[in-house]
Amino acid sequence: MGNTEKIKEKYDEWVREFLLPALKKVPEWRKFITSFGVGIRPLHTPLDVRDDYLGILGFPGEYPFTRGIYPSMYRSRLWTFREYSGFGSPEDTNKRYKFLISQGQTGLSVAFDLPTQLGLDPDHELAYPEVGKVGVSIPEIISMSILFDNIDISKITTSFTINATAAEILAMYVTVAESRGIDKAVLDGTIQNDILKEFIARNLYIYPPLHSMRYATDIIAYTSKNLPKWHPISISGYHFREAGATVVQELAFTLADAIEYTNWVINRWKINVDDFAPSLSFFFTATTNLFEEVAKFRAARRLYARIMRERFGAKKPESMKMKFHVQTSGAALTAQQPEVNIIRTTLQALAAVLGGAQSLHVNAFDEALSLPTEKSVKLALRVQQVIAYESGVIDSIDPLGGSYYIEWLTDTIEEEAMKIIDYVDSLGGMAKAVEIGYPQRAIAESAYQYQRMVEEGRISIIGVNMFREEEEPHIELHRVDPVSRERSIRRVREVRENRNREAWEGALNRLRRAADKEDENIFPYILSAIRARATIGEVSGVLRDVWGEHKPLSIY
Repeated sequence: MGNTEKIKEKYDEWVREFLLPALKKVPEWRKFITSFGVGIRPLHTPLDVRDDYLGILGFPGEYPFTRGIYPSMYRSRLWTFREYSGFGSPEDTNKRYKFLISQGQTGLSVAFDLPTQLGLDPDHELAYPEVGKVGVSIPEIISMSILFDNIDISKITTSFTINATAAEILAMYVTVAESRGIDKAVLDGTIQNDILKEFIARNLYIYPPLHSMRYATDIIAYTSKNLPKWHPISISGYHFREAGATVVQELAFTLADAIEYTNWVINRWKINVDDFAPSLSFFFTATTNLFEEVAKFRAARRLYARIMRERFGAKKPESMKMKFHVQTSGAALTAQQPEVNIIRTTLQALAAVLGGAQSLHVNAFDEALSLPTEKSVKLALRVQQVIAYESGVIDSIDPLGGSYYIEWLTDTIEEEAMKIIDYVDSLGGMAKAVEIGYPQRAIAESAYQYQRMVEEGRISIIGVNMFREEEEPHIELHRVDPVSRERSIRRVREVRENRNREAWEGALNRLRRAADKEDENIFPYILSAIRARATIGEVSGVLRDVWGEHKPLSIY
């Protein structure tokens, strides 16, 4: 009798002689299933794990990268500590950045207000109520320079959460660097630039889908040759999960988006995959289900490595390494008993670290109520630091690797995600799937089912449907200074008044002509317009004129 047969025989005996009699006396108190509906056995054993260590796990830094993309992981270098920050005017946010850097933050992460994200200057009639509310107002180059005043952008990585106006924001950052004598080739950071997820889950888009894909992939093509350290896209599953996707849908739709972008760059610009794939990056959420999240990150690395090698023929190991940022779940934060959110975000951050993230943002506990205060954001940063310096979880690489439960979960999530990716392929790719509303409907259905289970008590949330308290929380809330709006409006008008009109008009005219030519990369023209002091609203206005604005159809 082989070892597998012996284990199977012993397992059956254990169930018969020990487990079932115990359950007759004390039944399980609930049904145990994954968040995506697969039943969880009471005990996982070698019977649940594929016997192919080198093929499915291997070693850190080697294909298929299940156990990490670097040989020594956090033993040599910790993940980048980021706190997503931005509010009011650039002066307000610059002060917050300097505070966070003084407290040990090692990378910046910029949140923009809605007008900046939608290509509207702060004095636009639709923009006025939202200037500086959910992020910082950056409508022109002077504001970008102030945002990084006395911060050496040649030595710190910066992540920009920006999509429909990603090219304008990157152009401003490059121009600021040039004004300080910094070669753009040394700039290190990320722009989100993931427009597909905007159509699916977030809805902050401007142009129709095909023009938006041209916009996004032109940036990738430009940076692959001119900004070698820059990550021109952060392919984002985070927003899918926040909108209600399951862990499997988050992974599957993210990788389907990655396939679509990769195909576009190859087909549009005839660039070899190994010449741009190493700069692609990803963005995931981490919820409070610790083991599922760890398994998701491990499955993501392995699945992405296989896609890049087998589907796209990548040869370089760097092209197969999934580099990803993680943010703890905003949707998991509760306005009820907000201090409990500290416990939630700690578990979520731990999942990101155990899962091998390259960068991490921990939400502040008060973000279900307002933008975070200086006190709450410092505490969120401290969560990362305690995990890094006190917990011991970084001492061994992939410390949960080899757990029968973790390996079973990793395999199961990978297999279920691949089924969705295959279905998206059958629809003609992610752009086609978005056009007919498939991912939108799938996420909406998952969100509905989740909320129904919460309301029925089948999913427990402390303070919401368990251990509720009627007392209102008494915590300090952050409020944006209304003066910051007027400061942004005054500055954008000063930029318009003081620029070289001839250079500005010429740059916008050249951009207009380029936008109308399918074979032109539009990023250099956007960069020229920004250098000529064009505002974000003016650049976006030209593209709106040429490409139009997207009017979504109902997905139902």
